[in-house]
Amino acid sequence: MSDQFDVIIVGAGQAGAQTAISLRQGKFTGSIGIIGREDYFPYERPPLSKEFLMGEKDEERLFLRPDIFWSQNDITVLTGQTVTDVRTNEKQIATFSGRTIGYQKLVWAAGGDPRPLPIPGADADCVRYIRTLNDIKNIRANLDQIQHVAIIGGGYIGLEAAAVLRKLGKDVILIEVADRLLGRVCAEPVSTFYHQAHTENGLSIRLNTRVEEIVSKDQIGALLKLHESDETIDCDLVIVGIGIDPCVAVLQEAGAAVNDGVLVDQFCQTSLACVYAIGDCAYHENVYAGGARVRLESVQNAIDQGKVVARHIIEKPAPYTALPWFWSDQYDLKLQTIGLNIGYDETVLRGDPLDRSFSLIYMKNNEVVAIDAINRTIDYAQGRLLINKGIKPDADDLANPLLPLKDIALNSVMQTPPV
Repeated sequence: MSDQFDVIIVGAGQAGAQTAISLRQGKFTGSIGIIGREDYFPYERPPLSKEFLMGEKDEERLFLRPDIFWSQNDITVLTGQTVTDVRTNEKQIATFSGRTIGYQKLVWAAGGDPRPLPIPGADADCVRYIRTLNDIKNIRANLDQIQHVAIIGGGYIGLEAAAVLRKLGKDVILIEVADRLLGRVCAEPVSTFYHQAHTENGLSIRLNTRVEEIVSKDQIGALLKLHESDETIDCDLVIVGIGIDPCVAVLQEAGAAVNDGVLVDQFCQTSLACVYAIGDCAYHENVYAGGARVRLESVQNAIDQGKVVARHIIEKPAPYTALPWFWSDQYDLKLQTIGLNIGYDETVLRGDPLDRSFSLIYMKNNEVVAIDAINRTIDYAQGRLLINKGIKPDADDLANPLLPLKDIALNSVMQTPPV
């Protein structure tokens, strides 16, 4: 069976959906096809580990657009299809089901898969990951029979799931191999604050701890054997959240340049002709990382790169220069991050963590490069005025929570001598 589309988008997540939507908004009249591995139309993932797991958000509210939207906008969504081959010479892709589809432009928005736990027993029935709608539906379906939960991984996903499960009254232990929580994304003051907040809410946290083996029990659950220890942890459910691996193998086999993601230029073009890559799997140069290549796993990145590709396809090119932002909801704490703290050499604490409302400002060469705002949305909103503007605000001013960041930015600009 053969089909042909002017634009084929591989991946039915936020990035792929945004590309199709932006193409139609840009008056693109060619045919568009979206291919997704799951049996669902495009939906948002961030609520999965929060509101949806908690039962506060219905499945229908996860979908980015009503089903009828795609047909009304002449966008074909092919669900339950896995792309196994990209044939750039023929401008064709092939799927696991044997389908061959031709394209003029290919957008690779395949995202990533949960990084598997590389230990014996990781395929036990009680081991779950948090990545897809079905992942969470399976967890929710068995929650009544689950009381003791072990979470492996102290990043955003693990902590968000821990917060929800504690709210649901489950006994939860979180195991992290590093010496602090959120070690890959934030500085020590934020890690310490979240460690204390989770402990106060009854979460048991084990740092510097590695699970060596998962041994299934006869009925439900498993025993976790810890590395270099006789101790075991008895649990009904194991949730693994140790990151994702970008889905790049198919493009790599087709000849695309790959390094922790698919290498792309400022317009998200890969090294393959007429092939773009966006979202979680795109390894791009970012101006907010000093031009270094990064791979960002965020809604912001997915949306903005989708728009960049759409503009390039309709021949109204604009390079990717979006300011990165992220967020995480845990208990009554909203963490909002703006900018990238890569290579920071100083931090400024703004406010008091004991008030459960403060910001941590990241500096590099006396310039603001990123801000973590916890229950301080105003700092998050105004902080973009300070980031990478070539100005050097006074650290004492930044530390004063009574001084609005927009005023500090304005004063700093006025005091900065022209070059």
